Amino acid sequence: MQLRNRQDFWSGVMFIALGLGFAWQASSYQMGTAARMGPGYFPFWLGIVLALLGAIVLLGSMSKKAHDTHVDKFDWRIVFLVVGSVVLYGFILKLLGIYISVFVLVVVSSLASHEFSLKVAVANGIFLVVFSYLAFVKGLGLIFPLWPSFLGMN
Repeated sequence: MQLRNRQDFWSGVMFIALGLGFAWQASSYQMGTAARMGPGYFPFWLGIVLALLGAIVLLGSMSKKAHDTHVDKFDWRIVFLVVGSVVLYGFILKLLGIYISVFVLVVVSSLASHEFSLKVAVANGIFLVVFSYLAFVKGLGLIFPLWPSFLGMN
Protein backbone atom coordinates (compact mmCIF):
# COMPACT_ATOMS: atom_id res chain seq x y z
CA MET A 1 0.00 0.00 0.00
CA GLN A 2 1.18 3.47 -0.84
CA LEU A 3 -0.04 6.71 0.69
CA ARG A 4 -1.80 8.62 -2.07
CA ASN A 5 -4.24 11.02 -0.42
CA ARG A 6 -2.44 12.85 2.38
CA GLN A 7 -5.51 14.89 3.37
CA ASP A 8 -7.58 11.77 4.00
CA PHE A 9 -4.66 10.10 5.76
CA TRP A 10 -4.23 12.90 8.29
CA SER A 11 -8.00 13.27 8.69
CA GLY A 12 -8.17 9.58 9.51
CA VAL A 13 -5.34 9.91 12.03
CA MET A 14 -7.17 12.84 13.67
CA PHE A 15 -10.48 10.93 13.85
CA ILE A 16 -8.77 7.87 15.32
CA ALA A 17 -6.92 9.95 17.94
CA LEU A 18 -10.02 11.92 18.94
CA GLY A 19 -12.26 8.84 18.97
CA LEU A 20 -9.88 6.79 21.09
CA GLY A 21 -9.30 9.78 23.38
CA PHE A 22 -13.02 10.25 23.97
CA ALA A 23 -13.56 6.51 24.44
CA TRP A 24 -10.69 6.34 26.92
CA GLN A 25 -11.99 9.32 28.89
CA ALA A 26 -15.56 7.97 28.83
CA SER A 27 -14.36 4.63 30.22
CA SER A 28 -13.68 6.39 33.53
CA TYR A 29 -17.45 6.89 33.93
CA GLN A 30 -19.95 4.20 34.82
CA MET A 31 -20.83 2.33 31.62
CA GLY A 32 -24.05 0.49 32.39
CA THR A 33 -25.66 -1.67 29.72
CA ALA A 34 -27.48 -1.01 26.47
CA ALA A 35 -30.79 -1.31 28.34
CA ARG A 36 -29.68 0.90 31.26
CA MET A 37 -27.00 3.22 29.94
CA GLY A 38 -24.62 4.88 32.35
CA PRO A 39 -23.05 8.30 31.73
CA GLY A 40 -20.06 6.76 29.95
CA TYR A 41 -21.91 4.39 27.63
CA PHE A 42 -22.87 6.75 24.79
CA PRO A 43 -19.60 8.77 24.64
CA PHE A 44 -17.57 5.55 24.79
CA TRP A 45 -19.32 3.97 21.82
CA LEU A 46 -19.44 7.26 19.94
CA GLY A 47 -15.65 7.50 20.35
CA ILE A 48 -15.22 3.92 19.11
CA VAL A 49 -17.39 4.60 16.04
CA LEU A 50 -15.42 7.80 15.34
CA ALA A 51 -12.15 5.85 15.56
CA LEU A 52 -13.51 3.17 13.21
CA LEU A 53 -14.62 5.79 10.70
CA GLY A 54 -11.15 7.31 10.97
CA ALA A 55 -9.61 3.94 10.20
CA ILE A 56 -11.82 3.60 7.13
CA VAL A 57 -10.82 7.06 5.90
CA LEU A 58 -7.14 6.32 6.62
CA LEU A 59 -7.22 3.02 4.73
CA GLY A 60 -9.08 4.69 1.86
CA SER A 61 -6.22 7.17 1.55
CA MET A 62 -3.94 4.29 0.59
CA SER A 63 -6.28 2.82 -2.02
CA LYS A 64 -5.24 2.71 -5.66
CA LYS A 65 -8.42 4.67 -6.46
CA ALA A 66 -7.48 7.52 -4.08
CA HIS A 67 -6.66 10.85 -5.68
CA ASP A 68 -3.12 12.11 -5.19
CA THR A 69 -3.18 15.13 -2.89
CA HIS A 70 -0.80 17.03 -0.69
CA VAL A 71 -1.26 18.87 2.58
CA ASP A 72 -0.61 22.58 2.54
CA LYS A 73 1.43 24.35 5.18
CA PHE A 74 -0.49 24.65 8.47
CA ASP A 75 -2.26 28.02 8.65
CA TRP A 76 -2.27 29.34 12.22
CA ARG A 77 -4.35 32.36 11.18
CA ILE A 78 -7.31 30.08 10.44
CA VAL A 79 -6.97 28.28 13.77
CA PHE A 80 -6.75 31.61 15.60
CA LEU A 81 -9.85 32.99 13.86
CA VAL A 82 -12.01 29.90 14.44
CA VAL A 83 -10.95 29.23 18.03
CA GLY A 84 -10.78 32.94 18.81
CA SER A 85 -14.33 33.51 17.55
CA VAL A 86 -15.62 30.79 19.90
CA VAL A 87 -13.69 32.27 22.85
CA LEU A 88 -14.97 35.75 21.94
CA TYR A 89 -18.52 34.35 21.83
CA GLY A 90 -18.08 32.97 25.34
CA PHE A 91 -16.95 36.36 26.63
CA ILE A 92 -19.61 38.48 24.94
CA LEU A 93 -22.70 36.26 25.29
CA LYS A 94 -23.75 37.56 28.70
CA LEU A 95 -22.96 41.18 27.82
CA LEU A 96 -24.38 41.39 24.27
CA GLY A 97 -27.02 38.64 24.25
CA ILE A 98 -27.46 35.67 21.97
CA TYR A 99 -28.53 37.59 18.87
CA ILE A 100 -25.44 39.77 18.55
CA SER A 101 -23.06 37.13 19.96
CA VAL A 102 -24.07 34.44 17.46
CA PHE A 103 -23.89 36.95 14.62
CA VAL A 104 -20.37 38.05 15.67
CA LEU A 105 -19.30 34.39 16.05
CA VAL A 106 -20.39 33.56 12.51
CA VAL A 107 -18.89 36.65 10.87
CA VAL A 108 -15.53 36.42 12.68
CA SER A 109 -15.16 32.67 12.05
CA SER A 110 -16.13 33.24 8.39
CA LEU A 111 -13.02 35.40 8.02
CA ALA A 112 -11.02 32.16 8.19
CA SER A 113 -12.36 31.07 4.81
CA HIS A 114 -10.21 31.57 1.73
CA GLU A 115 -13.43 32.41 -0.14
CA PHE A 116 -14.76 34.95 2.39
CA SER A 117 -17.76 36.97 1.29
CA LEU A 118 -19.30 39.52 3.63
CA LYS A 119 -22.71 39.05 2.03
CA VAL A 120 -22.62 35.28 2.63
CA ALA A 121 -21.27 35.72 6.17
CA VAL A 122 -24.08 38.14 7.04
CA ALA A 123 -26.70 35.82 5.53
CA ASN A 124 -25.28 32.86 7.49
CA GLY A 125 -25.19 34.98 10.64
CA ILE A 126 -28.84 35.98 10.30
CA PHE A 127 -29.87 32.39 9.58
CA LEU A 128 -28.00 31.07 12.63
CA VAL A 129 -29.41 33.78 14.89
CA VAL A 130 -32.95 32.78 13.86
CA PHE A 131 -32.09 29.07 14.15
CA SER A 132 -30.51 29.55 17.60
CA TYR A 133 -33.59 31.40 18.82
CA LEU A 134 -36.02 28.81 17.48
CA ALA A 135 -34.01 25.75 18.54
CA PHE A 136 -32.61 26.78 21.91
CA VAL A 137 -34.89 29.49 23.27
CA LYS A 138 -38.29 28.44 21.88
CA GLY A 139 -37.70 24.72 21.26
CA LEU A 140 -35.64 23.73 24.30
CA GLY A 141 -36.68 26.57 26.58
CA LEU A 142 -33.12 27.51 27.48
CA ILE A 143 -32.69 30.85 29.15
CA PHE A 144 -30.21 33.12 27.39
CA PRO A 145 -30.01 36.89 27.37
CA LEU A 146 -31.44 37.81 23.97
CA TRP A 147 -30.27 41.41 23.68
CA PRO A 148 -27.45 43.39 25.29
CA SER A 149 -28.02 43.71 29.02
CA PHE A 150 -27.50 47.49 28.95
CA LEU A 151 -30.55 47.88 26.64
CA GLY A 152 -32.88 46.25 29.18
CA MET A 153 -34.87 44.45 26.43
CA ASN A 154 -34.62 40.84 27.72
